[in-house]
Amino acid sequence: MTRRTLTLAALLAASLVAGCYSPSPGLFHSSTGTFVYASNAMRPATITIYDARSEEPVFRMEIPVGQQLSVHFDETGGDDPVLRPAKMSWGMWEAGNSIGSLTNNLSVPSSDARRIEYTLRNAPEYAPEPPQAAMRAGEATTKPEWETKTGGPTTGGNADKLYK
Repeated sequence: MTRRTLTLAALLAASLVAGCYSPSPGLFHSSTGTFVYASNAMRPATITIYDARSEEPVFRMEIPVGQQLSVHFDETGGDDPVLRPAKMSWGMWEAGNSIGSLTNNLSVPSSDARRIEYTLRNAPEYAPEPPQAAMRAGEATTKPEWETKTGGPTTGGNADKLYK
C-alpha cells in the first residue's frame, strides 16, 4: 500500500510541475529549460532570435507591458534537419503567471547556430487600459454636466432640489 501511495504522489507532483514556468532560475536551471521574459512599464522588453550563421532574425516579439513571454527549445522537431532542426515552443501570458501551456511552435536553428537578443524599448511605456476600466464609477464621461469641473445646469431628478 505504501508503494502505491508514493507512486501516486510522485505522479501527481510531476503532473503539477510539468506546466509550470518561472522567471527565476529555480533549482535545476539549464539551457534546455524554459526561459521567461517579462515586460513592465520601466523595462519594456523585445526578444529577437537570430540565426547566428546569417544574422537574420527568425523570431521577434515586442512583449507588451504587463505580459511575459515563455520560450522553450527542443533540439528535435524542426522542419529542416540542416537549417532549422530545433523546435521552439512559446506562449504569452500576463506577467507573473507560472502555469500554462506553450501552444505556439516555430522551427529554429540549433542551439549552436542561434542567438537570443534581449533589448529594452524606451521607458516608461504604459500598459493599455483593461476593458473593465471604462466601467469605473466616477469617471468624467459618466458624470452629469453639473458635476464636472466646468459645471452646467442641474436638470431633472432630485438635483434641482439639492442645489437650490
